[in-house]
Amino acid sequence: MPSTKEALPTQNFVGIEHIENGTVTLKDGSLRQVLLVSGTNFDLKSEEEQNLIISLFQGFLNSLNFSIQIFIHSRKVNIDGYLTTLEKRETEESNALLKNQILEYKEFIRAFVSENAIMTKSYFIVVPYDPIQLSPGGEALSSKVFGFLKKKGVQGPTKRLPEADATEERVEKEHMEQLSQRTNQIVAGLNQLGLRAIQLEDDELTELFYNLYNPEAIEKELPEEKEI
Repeated sequence: MPSTKEALPTQNFVGIEHIENGTVTLKDGSLRQVLLVSGTNFDLKSEEEQNLIISLFQGFLNSLNFSIQIFIHSRKVNIDGYLTTLEKRETEESNALLKNQILEYKEFIRAFVSENAIMTKSYFIVVPYDPIQLSPGGEALSSKVFGFLKKKGVQGPTKRLPEADATEERVEKEHMEQLSQRTNQIVAGLNQLGLRAIQLEDDELTELFYNLYNPEAIEKELPEEKEI
């Protein structure tokens, strides 16, 4: 008998609760901010420069009292739009010599791409802050405590007071401040390494996660370099 079970929505497999004010809130209450970091061509540096970069980077990592995640996003670039632009230029060009050069260049690009995929790489650092302590089973510590009290016949809080809302708002603000301090520390440390970093905003975070979860559907024509 064929199964009638429907496919679960993608959101069920993504750990993101919401994105707001440049901050990703996960379903367990953890907070994340993401930095886009400029790159450097390490291989073109002299041995002395390479050793200095390694030493500075080691010192940067040792200065942190929290973990970070470093990842590289490689994306295949679709150049169909670029080839279409060349074809238009070829059609509009009146100079026979330039017209032929554009044609040869277009065919060279087409042949090159057919054998070698053009990739663009972006470098990111994820800055975490985990304000909620979870039990080994994944249950929030507060829920576990209240559950224990109920088993003992003690009722947990049944009515939410305005003071509780104010306290929660204050705590959330403190958590955001702690996360922002970490992010600023990372940016300052990278600046000392000669690297620039900017924090991604809401739209950029949404685009990033969409690209990560839809690698084949989001081949862009030519990557727009974001100034950092």
